[in-house]
Amino acid sequence: MKKITFFLFLFASILANAQSFTVKGTVYDENKNPLPSASILIKEMKKGVSTDNKGNFSIQLPKGTYTIEISFLGFKTIVDQITVTQNEEYVVQLNSDTALLDEVLVSAVRVNADIPVTFSNLTKKEIAKRNLGQDIPILMKYLPNVVSSSDAGAGVGYTYMNVRGSNSERINVTINGIPYNDAESQGTFWVNLGDFSSSTENLQLQRGVGTSTNGSGAFGASLNILTDAISEDAFGEISNSFGSFNTRKHTVKFSTGKLNDHIEIAGRLSNIYSDGYVDRAFTDLKSYFLQGSYVDENTLIKAVTFGGKEQTYQAWFGLTADELAADRRQNPYTYDNETDNYQQDHYQLHWNEKWNTKWSTNLGLNYTKGAGYFEQFKPEEDAADFNNLIVDETDVIVRRWLENDFYVFNFSANYKTNNINFITGVSYSNYTGDHFGEVIWGSDLAADVNIRDRYYFSDATKNDFSIFAKANFNINEKLSGYVDLQGRFVSYQTAGLTSDRDPIDVDANFDFFNPKVGFTYAINNDNNLYASFAVANREPNRNDFENGVSTPETLFDYEFGWRLKSENVKLNTNIYYMDYDNQLVLTGAIDDVGQPIRATSGSSYRLGVEIDAEITLNDQLYLRPNASFSQNKNRDFFTVRDGNTTPTSLGNTDITFSPNVVLGNMFTYAPIENLQFSFLSKYVGKQLMSNLNSAISDNDVLDSFFINDINLVYQINPKKIFKSITFTALINNVFDVEYVDRGYYFTFDDTWSNAGVTTTVDGAGYYPQATRNFLIGATLRF
Repeated sequence: MKKITFFLFLFASILANAQSFTVKGTVYDENKNPLPSASILIKEMKKGVSTDNKGNFSIQLPKGTYTIEISFLGFKTIVDQITVTQNEEYVVQLNSDTALLDEVLVSAVRVNADIPVTFSNLTKKEIAKRNLGQDIPILMKYLPNVVSSSDAGAGVGYTYMNVRGSNSERINVTINGIPYNDAESQGTFWVNLGDFSSSTENLQLQRGVGTSTNGSGAFGASLNILTDAISEDAFGEISNSFGSFNTRKHTVKFSTGKLNDHIEIAGRLSNIYSDGYVDRAFTDLKSYFLQGSYVDENTLIKAVTFGGKEQTYQAWFGLTADELAADRRQNPYTYDNETDNYQQDHYQLHWNEKWNTKWSTNLGLNYTKGAGYFEQFKPEEDAADFNNLIVDETDVIVRRWLENDFYVFNFSANYKTNNINFITGVSYSNYTGDHFGEVIWGSDLAADVNIRDRYYFSDATKNDFSIFAKANFNINEKLSGYVDLQGRFVSYQTAGLTSDRDPIDVDANFDFFNPKVGFTYAINNDNNLYASFAVANREPNRNDFENGVSTPETLFDYEFGWRLKSENVKLNTNIYYMDYDNQLVLTGAIDDVGQPIRATSGSSYRLGVEIDAEITLNDQLYLRPNASFSQNKNRDFFTVRDGNTTPTSLGNTDITFSPNVVLGNMFTYAPIENLQFSFLSKYVGKQLMSNLNSAISDNDVLDSFFINDINLVYQINPKKIFKSITFTALINNVFDVEYVDRGYYFTFDDTWSNAGVTTTVDGAGYYPQATRNFLIGATLRF
């Protein structure tokens, strides 16, 4: 048997009437280090197990001959046949796979089942099943405690993701270990990564604080993305999809394979277009991905560039309740070019070196260039709001620009033996950005004013330096410990005027210490428990400074979990308690560009339980249910209203956009090897759009919703021309539910309509999501 060394131990006796036998063994690397969480798959039975912390596995099989597949990330997969006629034990050696050294690019920010962190993985194969043009947050919406949304309602363009009630400004995102969050807003603009899922090898979502990562602090979750791995073989791929609302995606990919066993060049070009569910809320995304790699037994050097250009029509102000009731697809904006236009290009260089059996290092460099504007028509404006470039009561068209440069340096070193895995590293980033507005047309310009004269300007600089050391180590045969220490040092300066021509002069420095500690206890080969405590600190973003908030926030995150892995069931259950000081919660309101406004809530917490499972019912039926139940509260929340100057206590109130119940399920039926049907369900409980617990009216309530999708994947393998042809279909919201998953809420004091008595009144906006719609596609690989 190739690459498997069998050491057979014959038990003294076997009961004559036994119908199944125990096959067990241990999986090692070439240096005799055990490989925990290696995958053991019996193909004929479509069942498998994973190795425990010592690399051991055990599986029950009836008498017969089977194809066994043994795999582990970063190692060459072994596929061979075994004949089972009695209880047997094997010793398996896996050899490093240089083509999978890519995984090391994210090793400093990722975790596995040995580390006491709550996480979910999504593989390239799983992403491909629904990769028909929708953005990454939409493809992730069936993960535990995730709620996704989009401005245009069809999942293309400006899309968003909340995890544990925390929005994108509080979710740390890295690509190959390089920070992706915008340095100033701290948000993630997926619209600038059109069709990036087609260049994603896998991703990991860590809920809670997670492990130390690069860039902004994780206050609800961290998401790290690994781009395409090196392909051993040359290939070409053409993918096209079409669907409702004139949605279409066209993708071309290629790889040279490994030339002379060392060099690979690969790339992708994509165009995604959609008219949007909301009227005229179109999206036009053009993107590219190109990488060149050099690899040998101990070295991986990879140069990656990706980016694109987007144009989207205005949909970020949603609809009022009356507009929603009259026509949920209408768009109140009528100016033809009320659009957002932005281009972003990324250049990365990675060098991973394995120095010996214990030490390896990883160096990452990045430069990102971004530039773009959005254009708006504004009627009957005051001259003072535009630096007197116009006459009072003039109609005006403006462009508000952002130009920025972002540099990153990452370095990490990894020391690994049988008993300890130690990683230490540093990360430094420098951001510079210019914000300015131009008048490009006016019905009555002031004297001596030229088109494109600026009416505001501000510049910004942000430096972010962090240093960390983390170790996962064995205490005894069953208990392992985890320690993770990070120091983060941030400076932010900006000077000039905001778009409202208010001064914004910030010179702030923040020094943070973020310790994490935890333990994992192996009850047996199938069960382990973990517990962890982590501290995270986070600085305010630009919008917070504009709104007078300059205090950082602190999170104390407690996690306790149980993981079960058996032949037919994988179960992850965890309880979390996230205790905040000065949490910057969403007020529910948005600013004049649709960005959420935040305020310090004082003391607050999130307490919940999360459950997710993978259940194999038989060779053809699979379930992947998940459930999250939580309480998300501001403690002793105060508000000022009705013209009073004394704050009113509302007691403990619900935190905005934090549903108490989030449920999901994937039911998959595979009647034959190349055909798969999936029925996907998502339930999101009631959400409040303010922290006031409907103290003014019930306009701040978003109703619960339950939606279902159907996904079909069928692959054929022709003998000529094409290696494979894959057909994919997706029916979204199959039961045609009219629902709203996101909105905004605002209050104002009304005196005129109340006979001189000041009363606080409110209003709301809503983002309707698409009713029943479909996407179909075909991928030709040759």
